[in-house]
Amino acid sequence: MDVLSLIGVLLAFSAIIGGNIIEGGHLGALLNPSAAVIVLGGTLGAACLQTPWSVLRRCLKIAIWVFTPPPLSAAALLEDILLWSNIARREGLLGLESIAEQQRDRFFQKGLQLLVDGSEPTHLRDAMESEIDLRLETDLAAAGVFEAMGGYAPTIGILGAVMGLIHVMSHLADPSKLGAGIATAFVATIYGVGTANLLFLPFASKLKSLVQRRVQHMEMLVEGLVAISDGENPRNIELRLQAYIAQES
Repeated sequence: MDVLSLIGVLLAFSAIIGGNIIEGGHLGALLNPSAAVIVLGGTLGAACLQTPWSVLRRCLKIAIWVFTPPPLSAAALLEDILLWSNIARREGLLGLESIAEQQRDRFFQKGLQLLVDGSEPTHLRDAMESEIDLRLETDLAAAGVFEAMGGYAPTIGILGAVMGLIHVMSHLADPSKLGAGIATAFVATIYGVGTANLLFLPFASKLKSLVQRRVQHMEMLVEGLVAISDGENPRNIELRLQAYIAQES
C-alpha cells in the first residue's frame, strides 16, 4: 500500500471540506446525487467513447497501482541477475532453464528462455526491447484515460451547472427556491473541477511515472541478460547495472 497516495487523497478532500466548513458552509450543501450522476456518468461515458476496449481494460487493471504499486526493486533484480550469471558460468546457459520455468512474470520468463535457447545477444535485445516498447505504449495509453477524464470532468461540470440553472429559471415565480437552486446547480461545477484536479489528473501522472519506472526495471533486466549471454564477468555486470540502482534511490 502506497501510504503517501492515500494521505494525498485524504488531505486534498479534507482541505476542500474543511475550508467549506470554516467559511460557514455545511457538508450537506456539497452532497448532490444528481450533480454526481451528471459529472461522473458523463465523464465515464466520454472516456468509454474515445477509448478502445483493450486500453480501457488495461486502465482498469493498472488503476490499483496508484495505491498498490507493483513491487519493483533494482537492488533485488541485480541480486537475481548476478545469481543467474554465476549459475550460467558454472553450469552453462541450460542451467537457467528451471529458473525460467519458475518465473511468474511473462516478460522475465521470455527473456530467460531466450537466453537458455542460446539466442544471439542482438536478437535477445531486439526481441525484448520490442516487447518493452509495446508495453510502454499500451500502459501510457491506459494512463491517458485518466488524463482524458481530467479534461472532460470540468466541462461536464459546467454543463451540469447550466442544466441546474435552467431548472432554477423554471421557478422564478417562487423566489424562495432560487437561492438553494442556484447553490445546488454550482455543485456540479465543484464536482467536475474537484474530481479532475484531485483525482483524475493526479492518477494519470502517478500511473505514468510508475509505467516509466517499470520500463526502467525491464530495461535493467535486458541489460543483465545480454551481459550474461555475452559471457561477461559477474563483477562487470554488477558495475554496469549499478546505475539503475542509483536512479531508483
